[in-house]
Amino acid sequence: MTVTSEASTAWKGSLAEGSGEVTFVSSGLGTFDVNWKARSEGSTSVTTPEELIAAAHSSCFSMALSHALAQNGTPPESIDTTASVTFKPGTGITGSHLNVNAVIPGISPEDFERLAQEAKAGCPVSAALAGTEITLEATLA
Repeated sequence: MTVTSEASTAWKGSLAEGSGEVTFVSSGLGTFDVNWKARSEGSTSVTTPEELIAAAHSSCFSMALSHALAQNGTPPESIDTTASVTFKPGTGITGSHLNVNAVIPGISPEDFERLAQEAKAGCPVSAALAGTEITLEATLA
């Protein structure tokens, strides 16, 4: 089965002075403001394309790691992943850093590191970001 997810953006004005709204069409979960100032300078009240990519990357990686751990016979109690996607005006997205803390009974640190690296490489969002550097910090809690 193929699933297509949709989001839409309504933008008004120029890049520097304009603004837009991103709407999650498929889920209907909401509409979020976007603008260049937030993207190029940071913001705590307006989202950015990079924050949306970070959400996609952290959730995709967590799912991939959970699956790999279950297949290994060591299902996780919990996986907490933060993705930090870096944007440089004039250059673009320069990287995504995954920081994962997990509680996994019965796994060795070596197996955990191996499976986390495999999940990083195998996650479909990582594949979509193949042109950027993806780094990983994996910690067993």
